[in-house]
Amino acid sequence: MRTLSLPRGVRWATKDDVVSVLRTRWAAGTDLTELALGSAWEPLVIGLRPPSAAQYADDFDAVQAWANRWRARLPAGLHVQWQVVGGRRSGAVQLPVRAVIETREVLWRLLQVETQVSLFEKILAQVASDLPDARTWVARHPQRVLAVAPHWSSFIAVVRWVRDAMPTGAWIRQVDVPGVDTKFVEAHRETLAALLEVCLPPERIFTGSSFAQRYGFAVKPAYARLRRPDGTHLLPGVSEMAVPVSELNALDLPGQVFVVENETTYHAFPPVPDTLLFLGSGYGVSRLLQVDWLAHRPVTYWGDLDTHGFVMLDRLRARFPQVRSMLMDRTTLLEHERHWGVEDSPVNAHLEHLSADEAALYVDLVEDRYAVGLRLEQERIRFGRVLAAVGL
Repeated sequence: MRTLSLPRGVRWATKDDVVSVLRTRWAAGTDLTELALGSAWEPLVIGLRPPSAAQYADDFDAVQAWANRWRARLPAGLHVQWQVVGGRRSGAVQLPVRAVIETREVLWRLLQVETQVSLFEKILAQVASDLPDARTWVARHPQRVLAVAPHWSSFIAVVRWVRDAMPTGAWIRQVDVPGVDTKFVEAHRETLAALLEVCLPPERIFTGSSFAQRYGFAVKPAYARLRRPDGTHLLPGVSEMAVPVSELNALDLPGQVFVVENETTYHAFPPVPDTLLFLGSGYGVSRLLQVDWLAHRPVTYWGDLDTHGFVMLDRLRARFPQVRSMLMDRTTLLEHERHWGVEDSPVNAHLEHLSADEAALYVDLVEDRYAVGLRLEQERIRFGRVLAAVGL
């Protein structure tokens, strides 16, 4: 027999208390996992924490009423063990001390989960037949399995298609399974990923943070957007480009480099000659880390004056040590107090590649020296300051 405990503080347990303990165990998946793995059933015992002899003597009627509720009709198979309690003051009485669930069938009836159990067994049998490598995973995650019960035929078909029929470099859009489209894969990628982990051979599982990367699907390329702010062409007849970063290395375009955060600033940037202007778009600036020839160019980064702006500056400088910042200083911040805003989710990370002044200002932003979550967006800085910063 296995003993289950009531929550702390529960005394004189009722049938509802017993069912609550059993339902907690059910929600954890323990019962269905044991069933699926073929574990022998052991009766479950729950102590009822009955009244003491002293409580019985002091509150005779309440104790009797509690005991009588346990004498009422119980579900078949739910047994109650009784014990004699009492003494000279009140006489001896039998009180219930333990509830015993003798069989799985009794447990299913108490919890009213017969339908879920039957459904789980059907899914388990289907997986064992059509995708046997996933049977153990299904057995160990019954509640996750039941939460998406209507889709298991599709899950099995998708995993088999990826394993046996997927062309090299296919897009998720090309998954050719009846009733399955890109939205289905995206909606259920956690379950599909768990199944692919146990069903694909190790050489078919790759490093990568996304579902597509990990399981060998084609991934949308990262693009870098750039132009020359003085109006000259990047290439004959081309004033602006959005280029796959993987192809940008081959261009090796001449000129100093500026990287700005905001699209409006990108379009309104002063006409600095011999300059390449990149749109950073927040953490999209990280894609520039792949552009090797930036290591041989003067690079200036201008981001928002907030904690995230300094994180992006730190990442860029970690790859390209020559990067300098522009208008990300204390003087600029304090000059524009009337334009201060609030950063939604400030960060507090250890940044190793800031200058002493940048690091001091970053700490002040983290510690809310001037205002809570202080942020100065780059488009709120006076344009005259921008002209002066670029030497125009």
